[in-house]
Amino acid sequence: MSHGIEHIDVNGWLPTATIHNGIAYLSGVVPAEGTSVAAQTRSVLDQIDGRLARCGTSKKYLLEVSIWLSDISTFGEMNPVYIEWLHGIPPPARACVEAKLARPEWTVEIRVNAVVPK
Repeated sequence: MSHGIEHIDVNGWLPTATIHNGIAYLSGVVPAEGTSVAAQTRSVLDQIDGRLARCGTSKKYLLEVSIWLSDISTFGEMNPVYIEWLHGIPPPARACVEAKLARPEWTVEIRVNAVVPK
């Protein structure tokens, strides 16, 4: 029973997103490429743009962003890339914390929620 929940791009046990009551909830996005924090952040944000589009929305409808950095001292490398990505868009609520990520080569993981406009 779906209870009105739409699962987007399910790969085994993990969807890239779920949609319920007009809100898209993206699973955490990790870098597909890059070694520097800035390059990995760009990779993640590019993937988020694509996933939001598949949900019928975009970053201009963001409600919340959660960012995990493997080393909080790299905040200064990640944040300018994030700010550039949001250029011209009112910033959503956001949290940024340090966490041990699933793979040692990953420096950043980002998860977002966004309104899906009618």
